[in-house]
Amino acid sequence: MTDAHAVVRQVSSKVVYSNRWMTVREDAIEHPDGSPGLYGYVVRPDFVLVVPLEDDGFHLVEEYRYPIGRRSWSFPQGSAQATTREEEARRELAEETGLRAADLRHIGRLDNAHGMTDQGLHVYLATGLTEGQAEREHSEQDMRQRWVSRSEFEHMILTGAVTDSSSVAAYTLLLLHERA
Repeated sequence: MTDAHAVVRQVSSKVVYSNRWMTVREDAIEHPDGSPGLYGYVVRPDFVLVVPLEDDGFHLVEEYRYPIGRRSWSFPQGSAQATTREEEARRELAEETGLRAADLRHIGRLDNAHGMTDQGLHVYLATGLTEGQAEREHSEQDMRQRWVSRSEFEHMILTGAVTDSSSVAAYTLLLLHERA
């Protein structure tokens, strides 16, 4: 994790916790003025998020999210075993919704939470959708899905029904992509 243009220098780094999903690192750092500091962050692999667009609306999924202690609506997202990001996006979409996309287009990459993790997300737009059987992971057994109009999705964001920052950011990317 070095950058020739960094203003903060890493002095040392150690793993303070690790499991199969993430690693927590603690780095001793030096600020530009030479003063010491400490920085803890989570190392996680990038993931994909798929915006399934159909009839000027979206297919969303809802599931219980343990860290926030409640159910949450979002675009399908996650990390499926795949050789390419596009294949990973196709698998996540099919696993969570059963949908297959005739067209899948990469519309951007974002940093997930750049102050606390190195994880990024790759956003894909899925169109030309056909229905199939969802093949959810065991941990997704409570997942629900539904189609919402674009205006309903925006209302869900404004009223707090959609609070997933990755989904909101992906929607912003879609809007900018549509204007280009």
